[in-house]
Amino acid sequence: MTTNCCSQANGEAPRAEVPAAANSETGRFGFLSAPMNRRSFLMCAMSVGASGSIPHFAESLPAMPLAETEQKQSDAQFAVEARFYDKLPNKKVKCKLCPRGCAVGDKERGYCGVRENRGGVYYTLVHSRVCAAHVDPVEKKPFFHYLPGSLAFSLATAGCNVNCKFCQNWDISQARPEQVSSQYVPPRRVAELALQYHCPTIAYTYSEPTVFSEFVMDAADAGHEAGIRSILVSNGYIQNESLRAVYSRMDAVKIDLKSFSESYYQKIVTGELKPVLDTLVALRKMGKWNEIVYLVVPTLNDSDAEFTGMASWIKANLGTDVPIHFTQFHPDYLLKNLPITPVSTLERARDIAVAEGLHYVYIGNVPGHPAENTYCPQCRRMLVQRTGFEIRQMLIRKGACPFCKQKIPGVWHA
Repeated sequence: MTTNCCSQANGEAPRAEVPAAANSETGRFGFLSAPMNRRSFLMCAMSVGASGSIPHFAESLPAMPLAETEQKQSDAQFAVEARFYDKLPNKKVKCKLCPRGCAVGDKERGYCGVRENRGGVYYTLVHSRVCAAHVDPVEKKPFFHYLPGSLAFSLATAGCNVNCKFCQNWDISQARPEQVSSQYVPPRRVAELALQYHCPTIAYTYSEPTVFSEFVMDAADAGHEAGIRSILVSNGYIQNESLRAVYSRMDAVKIDLKSFSESYYQKIVTGELKPVLDTLVALRKMGKWNEIVYLVVPTLNDSDAEFTGMASWIKANLGTDVPIHFTQFHPDYLLKNLPITPVSTLERARDIAVAEGLHYVYIGNVPGHPAENTYCPQCRRMLVQRTGFEIRQMLIRKGACPFCKQKIPGVWHA
């Protein structure tokens, strides 16, 4: 596997060309790539490796020409009033989306660069403004206990509310919407494309879905009307009110727990640890299926003390069954001076977490490693065999181990 949201979780940069269909009625969304079957796609995805940039519409996924009427449209089609803000005196606004709580003056934008104050009314500038869209294996998010072997229609807009120095998708996450090629893909069209490509889920991923929350909510609603589920790949840096509104529409959420150190979050992520931990606790209380990724960066967040503290916190606050993926770092963006994470470090992290009592601990970005597989925590038999994004063997039956009948938490079938 390779590399998430804007961090590096199991290949979450959409590198392989995959098909999406032209809409003959609107001309709004279409790629010129030839169709692939699942096996060809998986082989392509696995061959790309852990480096390379995210291909946008103008690069490897060229769009069909827009209809004449749409060519005349301005960026106004993407501007929708934001749902999470308070109005302040003198045409100022207070953003209530993420913990930054930006106070934004008239004609200014928040930290994320995709929300703008226009005369005292706050707008998101990225509703339906899709800059990357691919059909991915759900294992690439990574979700190992949620509809394994299925495909997810994956999309992103520009923007992020943090600035991780290791971000693989920095060219969209750290860009303003005007700086990247995008297409107008409204929520109903997102659902249509997911159906067309036999994807049981829509995945909001690649950049940070928190900053395009309004689009996420509307697309999730449209998807649910069409029988399509929604999954979120996020940094978890979000306020409680917006969390409730957005995550209540999600069927599963993967959170990047980037470190168990507040100083790491401040220096490397430009964020805070506590709101992310609060998000994880809230997800458990909401009953949402959740998996966690921890990108192990050499010398920065790879100490035994940090692994132990995190595993102990997860066990005490989330339980022993939440899957956690320790993934291999690859140099990118502002951390090109560090080496790839040694496999031995990932194995040490896994050993510590297992010793603390966590049942489902995986190693990511190391295709073929035995810790890609799922094992029964009671009889220790292998239940799911994986290589990269491909499921080689699936033995779980009715959510349980066929050998000892131990229940294996997850969503194993649509």
